[in-house]
Amino acid sequence: MKTILTIQSHVAYGHVGNRAAAFPLERLGFDAIAVNTVQFSNHTGYGAWTGMVFPPEHIADVLRGIETRGALDGVAAALTGYMGDAALGDVVLSAVRRVKQGNTAAIYCCDPVMGDVGRGFFVRPGIPEFFRDKALALADIITPNQFELEYLTGCRVGDLASALAATRAARALGPRWVMVTSLTRADAPENRIEMLLDGPHGAYLVSTPRLALDPLPNGAGDCVAALFLAKFLESGGDGATALGHAASAIYAVFRRTMESGQRELQIIAAQDELVRPSDYFTPSRID
Repeated sequence: MKTILTIQSHVAYGHVGNRAAAFPLERLGFDAIAVNTVQFSNHTGYGAWTGMVFPPEHIADVLRGIETRGALDGVAAALTGYMGDAALGDVVLSAVRRVKQGNTAAIYCCDPVMGDVGRGFFVRPGIPEFFRDKALALADIITPNQFELEYLTGCRVGDLASALAATRAARALGPRWVMVTSLTRADAPENRIEMLLDGPHGAYLVSTPRLALDPLPNGAGDCVAALFLAKFLESGGDGATALGHAASAIYAVFRRTMESGQRELQIIAAQDELVRPSDYFTPSRID
């Protein structure tokens, strides 16, 4: 069984951060070592929450304890998401380097959680610069949403051509694979939502129906990054296969969430769909 180190936020109620990533990783057959950067009562999308951002010293101490157990040796991949504080960045990247030292084939998947279209930035100052100036250089895979891709590259995305220009600009900063978790463009049907993957073997686009979810559930990007990484590892680095699976599985989760009438992602209820989605959406090679 392969192991993935996942360093993200934690909420007691709901499914974002590690609560949206660890279970999908485990359901897909990976052992998840989950290190939490924050502990909140619920995700910040509600507008009110309790809890705290853990200081960098606390995260470093937890990681030292894990390393002492020898648990970082042979880790297949590191997945990072919401940081909480920019000062934590160097601690996280140090852990990623330790993973890569213990396994030269290990992959770093960076979900640069910073903000979203319509909300703007929702992280503390310094975090966007950390992702752009430090994390991308070490990452093998990044999974930004459209807003985050535009910030990281300075490229405005309005159509497919500009989206590809932005992913190529992002790849020039270090990552081999750029997977855009939600793409909305003028030259696509309004009733569809897309994911775009650009990597060393070409670019792929996958489209799924746009479901009437209001408000949109938080944590979808965290779940998608975990699904993509798990399938990427399972398939031996087949990006198109990982893209198709991630899009199909999150669509199933969205559908179950809409049917439930709940705001939180119905990851547990849709757990079988994480492994074998009922509806499969095949990516198309576009470049």
